Amino acid sequence: MEAAAHTEAVAGKILTTLAQEYTLGDVLFQSSASIGVTLFKSDGVTVDDLLKQADLAMYRSKATGRNAMHFFDPTMQAVVLERALLERDMRQALHDKQFLLHFQPQFLAASHTISGAEVLVRWLHPVRGMVSPVNFIALAEESGLIVPLGDWVLETACWQLAKWATHDQFSNFSLAVNVSAVQFRQPDFVDKVHSVLHRTGALGQRLKLELTESLLVNNVQEVVEKMVVLQASGVKFSLDDFGTGFSSLAYLKRLPLDQLIIDQSFVRDVLVDPNDAAIARTVVTLGHSLGLNVIAEGVENDGQRDFLAQANCDAFQGYFFSRPLPASEFESFALRSGRKVPQTN
Repeated sequence: MEAAAHTEAVAGKILTTLAQEYTLGDVLFQSSASIGVTLFKSDGVTVDDLLKQADLAMYRSKATGRNAMHFFDPTMQAVVLERALLERDMRQALHDKQFLLHFQPQFLAASHTISGAEVLVRWLHPVRGMVSPVNFIALAEESGLIVPLGDWVLETACWQLAKWATHDQFSNFSLAVNVSAVQFRQPDFVDKVHSVLHRTGALGQRLKLELTESLLVNNVQEVVEKMVVLQASGVKFSLDDFGTGFSSLAYLKRLPLDQLIIDQSFVRDVLVDPNDAAIARTVVTLGHSLGLNVIAEGVENDGQRDFLAQANCDAFQGYFFSRPLPASEFESFALRSGRKVPQTN
């Protein structure tokens, strides 16, 4: 305890000193520091281990806002180890084809029929069982594995579209595929989409790519150019998570979009929060004024559905209608329900 208290005092002095303003030439500067500390006894821990522990503690200081000091905690190492194991398993999963696609129906408000589905990736781990996307998508983004995973999702979805094209009941269905910012920024992304459409025989008009607002942070012109080339092949675009992050009307005007998506964070409290209700109505009005279709995600009850219908939302998706389903169950659901949306009693 004495060593920890002394270390904390020294670290405090370092942070205070570094925070002092200073000038270089005529420019005024102010610095900050992120400090990581590990305590040890003579218990056989190597110098390399100690440096790794201090490094982990330093990254915790960065993650909590910088200009701070943190001591190493064994749970930090456990988290890093778990992340490394999960990344290793993801690489193996891609090789062993452990990933699956599920399909969540999307319904048109006007005709009360299924127009298609959003494809959602699932991971059936041989030991962990079904792993939630919450537990692996962020890691896939950070590790770069989102690119091969996204490529697999896109190709599998297009094969499904090609299969449905030969079935009268499903030939008009479209599929919405989420595309990460990392994946979209790949130099060969457009070529990959064209290649997949050609190889599978899927119609570009039946493919809808869902882009997130994070894509708009850098080089919007490049984003627009890629979208325009793909739209020439019939591919459609939705802007996901609209209103939750970096959206701007200037971006919205420039992007060749076909659809806006009302994020489920707004839909969830649309009946009890006047602000969420106002945002949902505004997104619908804005989308229609720009000639865009609007779909609401995360619809979980008839009250939300009725509110959105009255706001003239064009389409719905959520557990009120159906959970995401494997392809065969989705097809059975569509046939069994006559492609009709549930109606209010």
